Amino acid sequence: MAPSRPKLDRIKVPNRYDVLADVLREKIFSGEYANGTVLPGERELVEQTGLSRGSVREALRVLEAEGLVQTRPGRYGGTIVHQGAERAIGRLVDLFIKGRRIKFETLLQTRQAIEPTLAELAALNRTETDLSTLQEATLALEQAHTDAEGDMASLNVSWHLAVAAASHNELLTAFMNSIASACLRASALEDYGSDELRKDLIRAHRRIFEAIEAQDAAAAHRRMARHLNAYSGELGEVAPREIELE
Repeated sequence: MAPSRPKLDRIKVPNRYDVLADVLREKIFSGEYANGTVLPGERELVEQTGLSRGSVREALRVLEAEGLVQTRPGRYGGTIVHQGAERAIGRLVDLFIKGRRIKFETLLQTRQAIEPTLAELAALNRTETDLSTLQEATLALEQAHTDAEGDMASLNVSWHLAVAAASHNELLTAFMNSIASACLRASALEDYGSDELRKDLIRAHRRIFEAIEAQDAAAAHRRMARHLNAYSGELGEVAPREIELE
């Protein structure tokens, strides 16, 4: 009896429009196609790539959905590169969170892993402008604490993004901005109506700000970690951790 021959798995060939979208995306992210660059028209792309007009059109639609280009109609229009790197990354990460049905607990764990380092870097790298922005964000939170209409959730996220910006680590800052929408959705689970939770949040933010102001990196790291650990524990009592951030 002849031995059985090993079989190959089916080979999946990517869609043609995906290949073109990948090529154009790489040129945009590399800076070869800078903001404001008008991409070749559909007819020209068909001639250059040998793809069908339908594939070219679909590739451009993909890039537009990702926020990398805008299409302007009319004689002097066209497909124009119009992307902020952080905005594009943010949209992709948010789609990943929704598509994979990432859970509330996973977001908390991610923040606990990243934000103490951001606070430490902010203490080391912050400028006077960064400090002024963070001080304003801290005061806004403190004022919202006494205002029944104050948007604690939005102000809280803005404060954490200000810490990230002060770190001057572009990659970590871009990632923090990319999960901002998820943080806001998660905040719907938070009991900001609790006066005690509000006071704890305000106190923690003020102490982290003071460490960043004093350029005490160790204290900034420690206080941010303590704040997020306490935050996670308090929310665990009011918000099921298995909730998906849709």
